[in-house]
Amino acid sequence: MIHIVFNEADIPVLQQAISLDESLQGEVVVIRDDYAVGPLDHTYAGEGREARLNWWREVLAGGDYEGKTDTGEVDDFKTVAELVGTLRRNPEETIWIWAAQNKHDVSGYYWLLHFMKEFQGRVFILYLNNLPFLSEKGQLFYPIWLHSIPPKEFLKAKKLARPITLSEFEVDPDEWIRLCQEKKLVRILEGGKKLSQHDADFYDIDLAKFITVDWQKASKIINQFQHKNKHTTGDAFLLWRLKKLISDGGFDTQGEIRNMKDFEIKLKSQHQAETA
Repeated sequence: MIHIVFNEADIPVLQQAISLDESLQGEVVVIRDDYAVGPLDHTYAGEGREARLNWWREVLAGGDYEGKTDTGEVDDFKTVAELVGTLRRNPEETIWIWAAQNKHDVSGYYWLLHFMKEFQGRVFILYLNNLPFLSEKGQLFYPIWLHSIPPKEFLKAKKLARPITLSEFEVDPDEWIRLCQEKKLVRILEGGKKLSQHDADFYDIDLAKFITVDWQKASKIINQFQHKNKHTTGDAFLLWRLKKLISDGGFDTQGEIRNMKDFEIKLKSQHQAETA
């Protein structure tokens, strides 16, 4: 059994759950790219992969994660090639895909399904969609992320495992292809497995609401956005958008506009705004 997750933070929690139940024994593999953002056109072809890499280079340039694109740390195609090789060599091997109800996991699921079709009947999905779990304090909650679920609660979740149906293998990849061809950069989960798409500036208005008349580090603005906004995304994407907002004017800055903790931002004073 091979378990697939879509967030680094999911790995240790699932590994703890595995240690509690021998029937879950298996390797945990992570799909690292965030397919909820960025270009997807021709995503399975060389030109599409290179276009996506170049987009990430632009997003990460001059920020906390600059250069990460070229370290080889994120190489989902290599990860999938190894998975496919293992499944072909071992006809008894099975895949369990774990996904919570968030755009990151659902987008990753769609991307991955393309490579799993030949193994129909051996690929299982555990989609924790609108399902209640108990927190560490014994309170009922509906998790958005796998890593928020206590390890012992995963033992209940395993009962949800079911084979991905032939119909899903036909319909879901077609839906993903349609999304890829729309050439949008932001995906939002509307419910179930339904994703809507938006332009790169989707988060800009909400992000700007956290910029005040007082100086704040970019890291604080991004942190507030992540904790208070309805729709969120990765820090790197938000830093990129924050720099775009700055370049468009309307805000004062101090410090080197680079990493999140290197510079501060505030609204222009009324006088400055009127004379700008």
